[in-house]
Amino acid sequence: MSLYRSVRAVTGASGDGPVDWDAVADAAKAATEPGDLDLDGAERAAYATDVRDARDRIRAVAALDFHLPDTVEIQNRHHWMDRNVATFERVMAPVESQAQYIPGVARVLNTGSMAVALSFLANNVLGQYDPLLLADGDDHALYFVRPNITRVADSLDVDYPRFRRWIAFHEVAHAAEFGAAPWLPEYLESSMEEAIEHLAEGSIDRERLGRLDTAMTAVEGYAELVMDRAFDGEFADLRAKLDERRQGRGPLQRLIRRVLGLSMKRRQYERGKDFFDTVVDASDIETAGRVWESPETLPTDEELDNPRAWLARVA
Repeated sequence: MSLYRSVRAVTGASGDGPVDWDAVADAAKAATEPGDLDLDGAERAAYATDVRDARDRIRAVAALDFHLPDTVEIQNRHHWMDRNVATFERVMAPVESQAQYIPGVARVLNTGSMAVALSFLANNVLGQYDPLLLADGDDHALYFVRPNITRVADSLDVDYPRFRRWIAFHEVAHAAEFGAAPWLPEYLESSMEEAIEHLAEGSIDRERLGRLDTAMTAVEGYAELVMDRAFDGEFADLRAKLDERRQGRGPLQRLIRRVLGLSMKRRQYERGKDFFDTVVDASDIETAGRVWESPETLPTDEELDNPRAWLARVA
């Protein structure tokens, strides 16, 4: 890790756009230890077993038909950056296309901000189901950031294989959602693109952003529901320790999480899970899975707080 190389990459940002994405990647990598990726054959096999078992258990519990992504990778932090910097660039493209003359100072500041965000996420992401939104083609992928999983398991004083398996169940639950809802990537992409285009034009499309937030709340909440019911072991202590760890972060980390919208994601987890728990208690998990039949069966923002209204409308 070299903060000097990181600063040099940022201050050397060049190009015509508001962000130099090559410099973002270089600066973030220079400021971030890649982490240990020295796996033996047994550990690699264990990851594969966790993913396959999660698929089979979730298929049985949720009655969803889906396939695992073709790409399943065990990564270090630099690998995760390589996979995600392109996503950052795709998402920001509409804003960049509206940019006129960008002073060098502004480009440096923008590049530095994005490098900080990428580095922070790379140090904290445990696993990721990536539908590759806004990318060409219909690929999707599943990533596990091993250095972060081992570090967090150690900091929480929990068994690493058990914690790793729990993360696998969560990410495969996301694969199940997108597999059951082939319309979902396009729905999220169009909502995201239109919201960003409005931002690029200097306005905020609150309705579009609200729809996107509602959809993501359903995505996160359903994954929590399925993960809890499919996981073949005790997990209450894992969830409690993770929540305690989040609350115990320092003020700088809390600020960065707020800026990056990670505190909102936690609210999506909780609100979405409350919705689906109520639906299942009132009916069953198969009925909860009807949320993925079409965009029209997604809950509205009001229905997220009134699950019985969704049941009355859909079921």
